Amino acid sequence: WQVWDEYTSDAASFNALVSTLGGAGESDDAEAAQGFIPAELRQEISAVPLDTSLLTATLRGYQAFGAQYAIHQKFSILGDEMGLGKTVESLAVLAHLAARGQRRFLVVCPASVLANWTNEITKHSVLTAHTLHGAGRDATTRPWLRDGGVAVTTFDTLGRLDGITEADVAMMVVDEAHLAKNPTAKRSQAVAEAVNHSQRAMFLTGTPMENRVEEFRNLVSYLQPAIAKGIDATDAVAGAKRFRRAVAPVYLRRNQEDVLTELPDKIEVEDWVYFTPADDAAYTATVQSRNLMQMRQAAFHAEQSAKLDRLEEIADEAREDGLKMVVFSNFLHVLDRIGNRLGSRAMAPITGSVPPQVRQQIVDDFARRDGHAVLLLQIEAGGQGLNIQAASIVVIAEPQWKPSTEEQAVARAYRMGQVRKVQVH
Repeated sequence: WQVWDEYTSDAASFNALVSTLGGAGESDDAEAAQGFIPAELRQEISAVPLDTSLLTATLRGYQAFGAQYAIHQKFSILGDEMGLGKTVESLAVLAHLAARGQRRFLVVCPASVLANWTNEITKHSVLTAHTLHGAGRDATTRPWLRDGGVAVTTFDTLGRLDGITEADVAMMVVDEAHLAKNPTAKRSQAVAEAVNHSQRAMFLTGTPMENRVEEFRNLVSYLQPAIAKGIDATDAVAGAKRFRRAVAPVYLRRNQEDVLTELPDKIEVEDWVYFTPADDAAYTATVQSRNLMQMRQAAFHAEQSAKLDRLEEIADEAREDGLKMVVFSNFLHVLDRIGNRLGSRAMAPITGSVPPQVRQQIVDDFARRDGHAVLLLQIEAGGQGLNIQAASIVVIAEPQWKPSTEEQAVARAYRMGQVRKVQVH
């Protein structure tokens, strides 16, 4: 049981290690695992030596190739599907460059995943993370410029940082890079300016072309302008493989079915966010009131709620992929806040006041909806007895007192009859 507990506590790392034993757990389709890029370029990239001495994570074969690709191409977009480990791949690149004597690296990301990035840097590498955000960003910038490491900042903060253009950044990583697709936006201009002053740059996004080929072309133009000029919408219309080959010098994408044969049926993600000033004030007020139930909801009280922003991002990504999503909370107020934020795509919540037969009718209506929809459920009312296999994204809005309560809720979607991989936030 101890061995099993150790395995389940970090199954992804164990599975990654197993995958290195003769390719176990990896797809035999090397072309798919290497993004359907031309054979000559694949050979050049595969020959790139990868130094993982400063990386504490084990890379799967396709992840190592992704890191080699970014090193070889210098300016590129990694468009792997969600859940394949783009963050670890980018950290492998930074660790490689650090092992070769490079000192300063910069990560730009949405504020909602800022804490996630600093945690991942510490978890998967021996590199030092510096958070350049908020009132103390200038004080944090100085030791990064002096000592090196990985600076993590947000799109909105990037343009206000001093010393970035003179920092000689060895590699700039832009997470959720599709947020910079509009070249007239200030955030996009700040990204473009920083890329121009970096030795290398790597964009991470699972949705680089949300609506039009022009959006993808804009992203490529920041990295490799000459290639951007040659991108033709007809390449995308001709099919995914042809498009990937056409943009192979700048874009690498692998889908889950391309690279994994033993992909777990359930992927659990812990999402961390930093309080906004409004969040901090709301939490302080609830603590002073000594109201425990209000404290548990405090992160959803403020109008500028970082937690609500992150939840909306998860829902937006599910919508882009045409996936259905369920959100569980213990509190009616939290469900109301989420419903108001998500608008018409959020269905009327299942709460304790909804009769059981009506609950099932709501679930049936949810299943019959075409494409994306979000079902809100009070966890004690909807966490047991319902079959919601139509959903493949599950969000637990706040920790519950008992792990079994969360497990029961997740099991509404993660159960016999589920045909998609379930991602739990």
